Amino acid sequence: MRTLGATGLPVSPIGLGLAALGRPGYINLGHAADVGDTTVHAMEAHAHQVLDAAYEGGVGYFDAARSYGRGEAFLASWLERRGLSAADVTVGSKWGYTYTANWRVDVAEHEVKDLSVATLRRQLRETRELLGDRLALYQIHSATLDSGVLDDTAVREELARLRDEGVFIGFTTTGPRQADTIEHALEVGGFDTVQATWNLHDRSAGAALAAAHDAGLGVIVKEALANGRLTAREDPDGPLAAAARERATTPDALALAAVLAQGWVDVALSGAATAGQVRSNLAALEVKWDAALDERLAELAEPADEYWERRSQLPWN
Repeated sequence: MRTLGATGLPVSPIGLGLAALGRPGYINLGHAADVGDTTVHAMEAHAHQVLDAAYEGGVGYFDAARSYGRGEAFLASWLERRGLSAADVTVGSKWGYTYTANWRVDVAEHEVKDLSVATLRRQLRETRELLGDRLALYQIHSATLDSGVLDDTAVREELARLRDEGVFIGFTTTGPRQADTIEHALEVGGFDTVQATWNLHDRSAGAALAAAHDAGLGVIVKEALANGRLTAREDPDGPLAAAARERATTPDALALAAVLAQGWVDVALSGAATAGQVRSNLAALEVKWDAALDERLAELAEPADEYWERRSQLPWN
C-alpha cells in the first residue's frame, strides 16, 4: 500500500475501476462476452465476483462514477456484504455524466455530460445515498478546458464546501489536450488528485502528470490498457504480445507494468470485467519494466489526436 499524493489516503498500486462492471454496454474490446447475462441481478453477482477477486488480490482502491449505470450501487452492496468500511478500502467516485441508456446497449447515446453545479449537487446526493461515509474522493468527470468547469465559481464553491467536510476533491481528464487541462487545474488550485489516461499508445499527458505529482496531487491513471487495445485481443501477434511471451507474462500485465514504472503514478486502474482479467492485471506487480522494453515498445506510441479519434470510434458492446 501507498498514499494517494498528499491526501494520506491509503491506496494500492493497482485499483479497480467499475466502468465495465456497472452497465451492460461499454467500449472495451470484447465487453459483451465478458459480461454475459445482462440482467441486473446477474450483473450485480458478476460484479461482486470481480470485486472479490480484486480485494483478495490486494486491491484497496475502487473507482466508480454516477454514469457507470449501477456501478456505485453494485460497489455499495458488495461493501455491505463484505462488511468493509472507509477504514478498510478507499473509494472514489465521479460526477458530471448521467447514464441514459436505460440498461440497453443498442442506443445512440449512453450518457449525457453536464458539468453544472446543479448536476454536481444532484449527483453528490445520489452518490452519498449509496456510498455514505465510505466516499473518500469525489472527482469531476472528464474536465476539459472547453467545458469551463475548472473556472466555474459555483462549482468550485460547492467542491470547496465538500472538501471542508473531509472529502478529497479530484478531476479526471479526457481528449488530446489532457496536458493543458492538468496545467490549468494546477494554476487554479483546489484539487487533491488528478485522474488521466496514460498508456503505451498515448503518453502525451506524462509531463503534466509528473508536474501534478510534484505539486502534491495524487495521480491515478485510467485506461492503462487503452480499452482493451493493449491486450491480446487487438493484436495477438504484435510487438506487445511478443515481448510479453518472452517474459512469460501477458500483454495486459506488461502494459500495466509500463504505467506502474512511471515514478509519478500512485494508482493504475484495472478496468477488468472478469475475475480472470483482474488476476492477469495484478501480475503486473511482478513484472520488471526496464529501459530496453521502453525503447522496444516505443513504436506503439500514437499522436494524441489519432489516439483519441480512434477511441471515439470504439463501439459500445
